[in-house]
Amino acid sequence: MYILQFSTMSDEERQAAEEKMINDEFQALLNDYLNSNHRRKVDIITKAFNLANEAHKGARRRSGEPYIMHPLAVARIVSREMGLGSTSISAALLHDVVEDTDYTVEDIRMMFGDKIAQIVDGLTKISSGMFGDNVSAQAENFRKLLLTMSEDIRVILIKIADRLHNMRTLSSMAPAKQFKITGETLYIYAPLAHRLGLFAIKTELEELCFKYEHPDIYAELTRKIEETAPERNKIYEHFAEPVIKALDKMDIQYEMRARVKSVYSIWKKMEAKGISFEEVYDLFAVRIIFEVTPGMDEKKQCWDIYSAITDIYKLRPDRIRDWLSHPKSNGYQALHLTVMGPDGKWIEIQIRSRRMDDIAEKGFAAHWKYKENRVEEDSELDKWIRTIQEILANPNPNAIDFLDTVKMNLFSSEIFVFTPKGEIITLPQDATALDFAYRIHTRIGDHCLGAKVNHTLVPLSYKLKSGDQVEILTSQTVNPQPEWLNFVTTAKARTKIEASLRRQKRRIAEKGKVMLEELFNNEPIDNNVMTKILNYYKVEKREDLYYLIGNNEVVLPESPDRFYKIKETLPKSENLFMKYMKQAMSAMKKSSVETSPIVPQSDSNKKNISSSPAVDTKEVYELKEERFKKNFIVAPCCKPLPGDDVFGYINDRNEVEVHKRSCETGIKLKSNFGDRIIAVRWGDYHQYSFLASIAFTGIDRIGILNTILSKLSEDVVVNIQSVNVSSNDGIFEGVINVHVHSVEDVNLLCSKIAKVDGVSTVHRSLI
Repeated sequence: MYILQFSTMSDEERQAAEEKMINDEFQALLNDYLNSNHRRKVDIITKAFNLANEAHKGARRRSGEPYIMHPLAVARIVSREMGLGSTSISAALLHDVVEDTDYTVEDIRMMFGDKIAQIVDGLTKISSGMFGDNVSAQAENFRKLLLTMSEDIRVILIKIADRLHNMRTLSSMAPAKQFKITGETLYIYAPLAHRLGLFAIKTELEELCFKYEHPDIYAELTRKIEETAPERNKIYEHFAEPVIKALDKMDIQYEMRARVKSVYSIWKKMEAKGISFEEVYDLFAVRIIFEVTPGMDEKKQCWDIYSAITDIYKLRPDRIRDWLSHPKSNGYQALHLTVMGPDGKWIEIQIRSRRMDDIAEKGFAAHWKYKENRVEEDSELDKWIRTIQEILANPNPNAIDFLDTVKMNLFSSEIFVFTPKGEIITLPQDATALDFAYRIHTRIGDHCLGAKVNHTLVPLSYKLKSGDQVEILTSQTVNPQPEWLNFVTTAKARTKIEASLRRQKRRIAEKGKVMLEELFNNEPIDNNVMTKILNYYKVEKREDLYYLIGNNEVVLPESPDRFYKIKETLPKSENLFMKYMKQAMSAMKKSSVETSPIVPQSDSNKKNISSSPAVDTKEVYELKEERFKKNFIVAPCCKPLPGDDVFGYINDRNEVEVHKRSCETGIKLKSNFGDRIIAVRWGDYHQYSFLASIAFTGIDRIGILNTILSKLSEDVVVNIQSVNVSSNDGIFEGVINVHVHSVEDVNLLCSKIAKVDGVSTVHRSLI
């Protein structure tokens, strides 16, 4: 838009137009701020804008617009969509000044004071290198982000606003860069926004990721949502008419509206359940937002509205969600219920006060608006930040494992369980008895022997359910074991177990070191001799050798003479030079076939593949049929087919590993290994076939399988690998594994099966 508007202007006209655009955007920011309930500190915001505007003068974004438009946009998100005040707005305007210009944090401190300087410093630390080229640096910077967040939550709020604006302007980036950024966003930023209660921002981040990763599916689902709007409106109007009459009689101020699910959440449901768009029954939810009547209890008003609705419509008891008495850990409060509407459709209803709605949309930032009366509402966020601080106090040395550990607790649903004394404990969905033990105290977790759930003895791995009462049994003779890591789902428990196991390993290694030194009469061990010992026991590091000795996994000889007698010979495996020469000779023989460049895979090569990439990461890589299994492979985790939305990842063997863009493993790769991600494009496949799986269900009848198989073989020869069908109480379930050339082949086969009388559902599934 900017380029189209200004490309025909002279330099003077363009400069004047840009200045007007910048000043208009700044005035819009001030209007956002003045329309809030914050104190009127316009002077400091204006001062921050003037400095940022001067510092970024002449710089442009990739889209072509002046760079200052980015900090202005971030500041507007911080003000209008998060509800933050002058300190955060000023820090947002200045968030790139220290990183991109000659100004220092000390300069910011001198001009704006300690608080703004501290926030800008935190943003600078996590921005320079956050999710950069070096994988360890990526996780290390995320660790910095969390550390800074625990000091001032506004750092991460501004960082999320920064990411949201980058996502809104992602179209100007190259495809490979887009995949990297969407991967980071889905892996870290959307879960962080969710945990901080920024529901509207979390939803938009997911929608934008989906739009860039699956543009065709996004467009198709958007079209279907628009096409079905009249039918939904009719269902809503039939439902709303008697409810409005009932609420009007209660003499309360309220608004009621239907809110359609996001395109991303609809698609996720379709993928998870293997259903079509038409089979998603809960496309929209009804939201009732009321103003609290002075002198009335807001929770009681929620239940009064609930009572009025259930007097009209039949309730579905298993779908009640009471987040009033026990808010979610991100502060979310509401009362959810599902009723059978007049058109025979289940309708979900969310009942909230205006305060609850503010917190649901703007998260903990909105708490500050109500803080005078409801300080206790911040307690759940404080608990989460304390958990983060505990993880940071005992970080996993492996940076990526650390990232995963924190990620575990960012996006989890919650359950409520009770201690023997009746205290309520909040835990993530699928938390176990061992998670509960570590939630109570680290010492209780470390010595956990078992548990009693509802007075019944259960193992450590027992998964808890909401309402369970849990008592932990301990013994001082019990210590954490490696298999315990398979029993936990919370970040705190995993961190504490890993820290304990590392301490145990260090103690055993110390014991092993003493045993080895005693063998040599406590005399220094020559480096050559130590190398011989390591080779003899086939161990790479001294610490690993000490651990094996201390743990009695290797037996030392009675005398050190045994080691002196070992001859210095080359290891049986080929050395690096010979290995490289063999690879080179092999490559020369295959010179008629296009292959990846072959490099000796030293340890440093394995850690940083970007030093010798197989392909040009800036170009779109063609997935040609003749290259398959030579230059690229399909990932076994998601098994993409030609026609799927995919991206490429350059693995340690210099192969292009092709993943679906929606693949969970792929999302992790995109967020952690940005320098190895490339854009790819399918070629035509006529000879090579891929194995695909089609699942179907329906009403059982004699000969239905024969009907399905004959339908599949109509017009085309189908290479079926296997068929598995089972029947129970008149319902059958079947899976056909078949060789295909593309997604189109799968869709064609699915449509044929769907036409068979008695088949109710059919979809492609993972093998």
